[in-house]
Amino acid sequence: MATILQTKIGRKIGSAESRRLVATDHIPGVIYGHGMVPVKITVERRDLRVALAGPAGVNTILELQVGDTKYPAIVKELQRDPVKRVVRHIDVMQISLTELITMDIPVHLTVTAKAVLSEGGLVDATVNTIQVRATASNIPNEILIDVTAMGMQDVIRLSDVVLPNGVSAVGDPDLVVVTVLETKIEEAAPVVAAAAEDAATATPDAGAAPAGDAKPTA
Repeated sequence: MATILQTKIGRKIGSAESRRLVATDHIPGVIYGHGMVPVKITVERRDLRVALAGPAGVNTILELQVGDTKYPAIVKELQRDPVKRVVRHIDVMQISLTELITMDIPVHLTVTAKAVLSEGGLVDATVNTIQVRATASNIPNEILIDVTAMGMQDVIRLSDVVLPNGVSAVGDPDLVVVTVLETKIEEAAPVVAAAAEDAATATPDAGAAPAGDAKPTA
């Protein structure tokens, strides 16, 4: 079920107007796609935060209310302030609920690779997301990769990842998505002992006074 997001239309354009909107917790944006003429919109920051607060996050399928029309849509881009990190602009793309769309889905590793752990290794995901294609209703919230059977020399490639029915991965099938890191700890050299030994065998400089015979200087 799509999440409803209310918008306002008819906003002015220009950087000054955009700054004014952001300062009042309104986010300027645009909706486009499927041959429609792009429409400039404004979204309340709180409404956007609530709409994207579910398990799908920024991949949430939205029902965008634009004037008297409702559009199924997804967030295509969130532009953030480089310092404050607040959203300053939103691009939304209209979609068809029956057509395939491409989205980046977050990757999470599950369970524990006991064989790797027993040998001091560390299982590591080499990617944060995997790009998939599916209809809007089949887009998963996350991709879970079971690493239980991994050993020290194993890798998991894109072609090995199990995806839900109706979902296919986009990209090189041989792409390594999970690998194993070795975490060897080398013994530190006995620096202190070596320094003490060097001090004991050091030869005094020629002409140096024996210990205890130092003379006060004038």
